[in-house]
Amino acid sequence: MHFGDKLKQIRVEKNLTQPQFAEAIGIEQSYLSKLENDKSQPSADMFSAIVKALNLSPKDLLADIDRKILQSSLRHIPEVSQFLNGEVQQRLHSARHYIWSAAAACMLGFALMLAANDGIFFANNLYKYKSPGVILAGESDQIFEQYPRIQEMKMMARTITPEESQKAKADFETDRVKVETIQVWGHRGSVFFENTANGRRKFELTDSTMIHAPQNRILQYLGALLTFGGLLLLVVEWRMRAAAKGRHHVAA
Repeated sequence: MHFGDKLKQIRVEKNLTQPQFAEAIGIEQSYLSKLENDKSQPSADMFSAIVKALNLSPKDLLADIDRKILQSSLRHIPEVSQFLNGEVQQRLHSARHYIWSAAAACMLGFALMLAANDGIFFANNLYKYKSPGVILAGESDQIFEQYPRIQEMKMMARTITPEESQKAKADFETDRVKVETIQVWGHRGSVFFENTANGRRKFELTDSTMIHAPQNRILQYLGALLTFGGLLLLVVEWRMRAAAKGRHHVAA
């Protein structure tokens, strides 16, 4: 939009004729006609008088006018220079916002990928634990290893017969030996205990397997998406700034 088009638009919105509008501004109708038809450009003083008469801010008057016109035929007006400089500062502020947002997205994405790879939030190792049976209250943690040896010692001391020893072992295994194997994400140590209804179980580590947890795969995809999005923001902002500079050079 040209300056004259903007001036005419304001006059039409106010439902005024050219003579009425010229009188409101305080200029000749002929001069208003030249301004509206872009046959003349306002001086700095005239621009200030128009803005004051219309009770508008320079920004409101200049907002819709083509930037090439502002940078060429209207650049001599101080309010126009201030308006253009304000737009430059706004673009710089927006650029910094884009850059910081993009950098934050990249850093967060990279951090998520590292966390997923190292299993910081969700373990990547699947551990297998085995329990030989239930340990009753008051019994040693090594009861399943010790009980057969105790029976052998009794048999060697001839306090029980071999048949009695075998029967005692069989009864013990029938009542107590109930092997349970579990697999858990995350290391619980080489040994850990879990309470049961009539005692507790001793679980010992028997094997571990490196498997990426499903949650970590999601974190990796999310991290990669954030990193890519951050880099894309940087590229888009750089292209937009380069295009804006190109338009500025052409206009100049």
